[in-house]
Amino acid sequence: MNKKLQFSGLWAVILGGSSGFGFAAVEKLSAHGMNVAVLYRETSAAEKLLKEKFSTIARSNSTTILPYNINALDTAGRASFMQEFTAIAPMHSVKLLLHSIARGNLKPLIDVDKKVSPPTGGGVPIAIGIEGANDAYSLLSAADIQLTSYAMSTSLLDWTRSILQADLFHEDGRIISLTSEGAHKYWESYAAVSIAKSSLESLAKYMAVEFSAHGLKTNIIQAGITETTSFKLIPGNEKLVELNTKRNPFGRMTKPEDVSGVIYLLCTDEAKWINGALIHVDGGEHCR
Repeated sequence: MNKKLQFSGLWAVILGGSSGFGFAAVEKLSAHGMNVAVLYRETSAAEKLLKEKFSTIARSNSTTILPYNINALDTAGRASFMQEFTAIAPMHSVKLLLHSIARGNLKPLIDVDKKVSPPTGGGVPIAIGIEGANDAYSLLSAADIQLTSYAMSTSLLDWTRSILQADLFHEDGRIISLTSEGAHKYWESYAAVSIAKSSLESLAKYMAVEFSAHGLKTNIIQAGITETTSFKLIPGNEKLVELNTKRNPFGRMTKPEDVSGVIYLLCTDEAKWINGALIHVDGGEHCR
């Protein structure tokens, strides 16, 4: 089969597609003929360059890539997207919903040096991406955990329901989200994200069972440590890179294209019986 005809007429909705795993998925799926609606949050200057990249990808593959610079975590933003997208995408044409949102807080639970006062609110966030990564004036609050958990976990449920209610999901659709090893191990200042990813893994199990009635297969990818924009905001990330390069059986970091290749594979007909799985895409890194 001509790979550019493999997913002809079908759509992917990618939440968080301006960089990292999301952007790599746009490239990979478009190369196999899938149209893509990609949501992201970027500045005007960054978006201009991003749209140029999307246009180049779409032209080279004769596909459609629709860029949406909106807040995917906002109810009004989701409703606005759904109204516009339902007027474009045919019924039952969404093959994939990919959740790749990286927004949250990277703050410690306590101040070991006792230089930071306990939080009274949500702290002082960085506007885009992982928040609080360089914020020396607050500790992790319950509000931070709530924000991070919705962004990286439970927003998946809202998006799934919206697409399902609009009758857009393909009869053999896929829902894929991303977790990390930090959900199961201690990483400095990663508590909020770890809680969110643990929640996501539990949510995905229930979605795999309950949404199967609609033909949907829900799976999670645990990628190896990858030098994405979000990862570089984690305190001590340089040490993680050094340790995991040594730990990985192949002696290298995971790349976004390693992960996008598996996202593509999970969309194929041959993967239709994979449901409720957590798939390691790390070259065996998790074995050590």
